[in-house]
Amino acid sequence: PYVIVCNHQASLDLMGMVEVMPDRCVPIAKKELMYMGTVGWACWLSGIIFIDRHKREDAINVISQTARTIRRENVR
Repeated sequence: PYVIVCNHQASLDLMGMVEVMPDRCVPIAKKELMYMGTVGWACWLSGIIFIDRHKREDAINVISQTARTIRRENVR
């Protein structure tokens, strides 16, 4: 498992990045994308992990839990 950090400019850039990312990569997106109708559904169905950037502690907990799961189970 590994982490790729990308700084995209628009919400829809994430959809393009998902296509070029390796299979074992876990995409993380801001929670606001989840509420963008079709884009939110597509992100949720593709397994994107959402973080709340306004709640720092919650975001850190979600990322830490994801990292532990990836390392423990050696899965995406």
